[in-house]
Amino acid sequence: MANHKSAAKRARQDEKRRARNRQITTRVRSAIKKLHAELKKDDSAATIGALRNAESLIRRAASKGAIPKTRASRSISRLAKTTNQLSTN
Repeated sequence: MANHKSAAKRARQDEKRRARNRQITTRVRSAIKKLHAELKKDDSAATIGALRNAESLIRRAASKGAIPKTRASRSISRLAKTTNQLSTN
């Protein structure tokens, strides 16, 4: 438990940020799972929509600081690469 007023405030802020970051990362993971499900269905229109949604959420999470920007770029690149490979086959 925090003994100083500033430490107590810091603990409250950390708790809020942790909750916000967990919500954001959960939404990102769900979007990626939906994209993988669409890839298995072989529906190109739905797959492109799911990719756009996932990319948007990943970029938003990176801009909020929930995930590092380099990880966001890497995961978007990998998702796009996988989508393009499976859609051309």
